[in-house]
Amino acid sequence: MSKNKLVHFEEVKTFTNFFQPDFNELTAGFVHKGRWSEFFGNNNPITIEVGCGKAEYSVFLAHKYPERNFVAIDIKGARMWRGAKESVSSGLKNIAFVRSQVQMVPLIFGPGEVSEIWIPFPDPQPQNSRERKRLTSPRMLAHYRQILSAEHLIHFKTDNRPLFDYTLEMIEQEQHSVVYYTYDLYSSGFKGDVAGVRTFYERQFLQQGLLINYLQMKLKP
Repeated sequence: MSKNKLVHFEEVKTFTNFFQPDFNELTAGFVHKGRWSEFFGNNNPITIEVGCGKAEYSVFLAHKYPERNFVAIDIKGARMWRGAKESVSSGLKNIAFVRSQVQMVPLIFGPGEVSEIWIPFPDPQPQNSRERKRLTSPRMLAHYRQILSAEHLIHFKTDNRPLFDYTLEMIEQEQHSVVYYTYDLYSSGFKGDVAGVRTFYERQFLQQGLLINYLQMKLKP
């Protein structure tokens, strides 16, 4: 492990909005599950970003929407350091970070506690043997259902057309609903937060001439 990563791992331990619960803590009852309103000090709606990487979406949205709360989730703590560091430096009070596997979300949030999910550029996990690990697999959608409120929205953004087509198929198979989709976001004329931030990797994809696929979905009750 590089020296910088070690420094970052130590620094995030000092951030009051950065949590690294282990499996035992999660299964015994994570302190903030069902009680995130107490951590944030309000009952504002909660948006989560799964597989957040540097949490570029969460930080951007937290700046833009002080009336909402945000929780960024990823297993790679060194990546999350950048977003967490910026949130602390900027004095953001409406954002938190959880280092955990995404499939643990039912142990991190209570039923109906989350109103919005962002899934930006997840690992496509192309091997059939790894389908369960795709962040839009039926298994993962079932996990999200456990924590989402009745009025919710899921955003999914990727440069990977096979993963995008797979996701559309799974939505239909599981009888969920597509609210909107496009195979070419930046030529679609679609306006909204999804076009307001471009991650480091997204900028690379665009420079390579790749199309950005985007959809919004709602899960069945």
